[in-house]
Amino acid sequence: MSVSLTESVPVPGLAIRALRGAAIAAIALYVMLAAWKALHTPLALDDFPEELAIKVELLPLLFPLHMVTGGLALALVPLTFAARRYPRWHRPLGRITAADVLISGLTAFPVALVAPVTRVSALGFSAQAAVWLTLLALGIHNIRRGRVAAHRTCMLLMAATTSGALVFRIALATWAIMGSTRHYEAFYAADAWCAWALPLGLAGFLLHRTGSLRADPR
Repeated sequence: MSVSLTESVPVPGLAIRALRGAAIAAIALYVMLAAWKALHTPLALDDFPEELAIKVELLPLLFPLHMVTGGLALALVPLTFAARRYPRWHRPLGRITAADVLISGLTAFPVALVAPVTRVSALGFSAQAAVWLTLLALGIHNIRRGRVAAHRTCMLLMAATTSGALVFRIALATWAIMGSTRHYEAFYAADAWCAWALPLGLAGFLLHRTGSLRADPR
């Protein structure tokens, strides 16, 4: 008895997996490019826009340190999550990532507050850093007490907050292409809040919807 091609090969399933793989590959490529850009930026100070060049002059050590550690966080956070099933790699990567996020988060405050584009944007970046560090502290607190599910939730929310750096750049680049310089500061201020708050809220909603916010068994 012959079997037709459509019966032997689940074409829709293959197509969905291929699209999913392509989407993941595209996101991974963009994350790597963004991380490389953030790492390379402190070496190309002459190309900075005026608002960032001022920060470089006022914070000659802290600003490059923040940019480098922030760029590393974009790569380290997803890498650490990918290695979660392999404790031999996950634990040391987790410690390195935690140290990197701590440095990047602490240096984010002076970088945001010194010569800000607007006061609202400075508060947005500062709030992002505060949430970032809080989730990191909660994640460490939970894993030290053996609360694996709570640790995982905190780290996923921290990753969502980290993605704000990517969303911020995408939105700002889109505005530069399609927007107007007339309302640039207002958009910049809104972007400083929405870029991380929206991914964080979406992640929290999805975790709640899938039941991943449940507590660890006692």
